[in-house]
Amino acid sequence: MPDHIEQPQQKAGKAIVVFDAECILCSANAQFILKHDHQRQFLLTPMQGDYGSALYRKYDIDPANPETLIVVQDDTLLRNSDAVLAIYAGLGWPWKIAAIARLLPKFLRDPIYLLIARNRYRIFGKRETCWLPQPEFQDRIL
Repeated sequence: MPDHIEQPQQKAGKAIVVFDAECILCSANAQFILKHDHQRQFLLTPMQGDYGSALYRKYDIDPANPETLIVVQDDTLLRNSDAVLAIYAGLGWPWKIAAIARLLPKFLRDPIYLLIARNRYRIFGKRETCWLPQPEFQDRIL
């Protein structure tokens, strides 16, 4: 990765969420994270940007046709239902109650996640342009 892309990853203790900023559901989830992440442990980056697409390529995910959002922390990758559950667990109460879904095996969780992810534009719609955060959250967007 070029130096200008690698630098934000050095934010110790921060998890980076790479999401689809054109997807209405994904953008709503990003807004939810920003609003409820009172510990400010998550940074967000759109897959359409340089940094997000570089992270996707680093983990062999096609940024032009991804089926998952990812969470990266200290070079550890979470994807699919694991990524979503890690986000909600990290938001604290009452949102971390969603982590109970980890009791379901991945072979049950991931197909449901992927069904929604593959059909997200058809089900929830697609923005003409990428979602942009409110000014007070600009410091949390890479």
